[in-house]
Amino acid sequence: MNATLAAVVLSLFSAVAYAAAAVAQERLASRTTDSGMLRLLGSGAWWWTVVLNASAALLHVAALKYGTLTLVQPLGALTLVAAVPLGARVAGRRVSAVEWRGTALTLIGLSALLVTASGPAPDDVLSVPQALGVAAATAALIGMLSRPGTRPGLRHATASGFASGVASALTQTVTVAVTDRSGPLLSAQVIVVALLVAAFAAGGLLLSQTAYRGGLGAPLAVVTLANPVAAAAIGLFLLGEQLQGGPAGLLLAAMGAGVAAWGVVTLSRSVPEPALPEPLVDAEDEHPVAAVLALEPGSAAYEPSLLPKQPGSGQLTPL
Repeated sequence: MNATLAAVVLSLFSAVAYAAAAVAQERLASRTTDSGMLRLLGSGAWWWTVVLNASAALLHVAALKYGTLTLVQPLGALTLVAAVPLGARVAGRRVSAVEWRGTALTLIGLSALLVTASGPAPDDVLSVPQALGVAAATAALIGMLSRPGTRPGLRHATASGFASGVASALTQTVTVAVTDRSGPLLSAQVIVVALLVAAFAAGGLLLSQTAYRGGLGAPLAVVTLANPVAAAAIGLFLLGEQLQGGPAGLLLAAMGAGVAAWGVVTLSRSVPEPALPEPLVDAEDEHPVAAVLALEPGSAAYEPSLLPKQPGSGQLTPL
């Protein structure tokens, strides 16, 4: 089995494992209240999702050993593709036309990238100065994106994607260096870069949690797209990776990336947004019990005309 095929197969299994873990975690979260979160530690199903996530991560690391960053990182979009039929089956519904369209666009775009990004197994690694330079530049960019301002969700999603992409690029350096029998197993280069991997992986996770507070669809698309952009930039400019086919291959890769991005955005729009409960009273109002009693029929403050109605129904809803 050549290096490209091995990388694609490993990336496919990694995406399926990530998707299965995400679907299972979503189902568990929907059945668990805040007071019951600690019960997850005693749930066998929850620990299976941990095993799935860990297995997916190991498969991704193995794929980075055999495939270039420009090949492996875009294939991460297969997680969304795999999550569509898995999520639909668990929910007991059919895959929608929008989901089929997003899946088809993503697969077509990734196929074009697969043709141009194929190549031999990576053998070049980042030096310690290069790794530190990438880390410093990425940290500065993340700091700019994370500053207070408008649309924090999309900016934090971009920062999360960059952090995760850099973590994967650094992981490839660790993997190639460790498996290179010509040098020591735990060299200074491996230790320094491994610490940077841990820092950026944790940072990417925390940033994604912040990004998803206002909804999942758009931030999920931004994270999925920013990740391979950051990794591919490191691969092309620092590791000497090249796209196959010359100018024609570059054009095909650009078109494939555009089509895949369109598919990712389409799939992300099909992700349901979390429903946030509306408070009965404002935090600055009087005691909640007094406010509710004041709205009871027969009280002096009760006035049905002041209460909003549910669209399309005659039922009254609390403020």
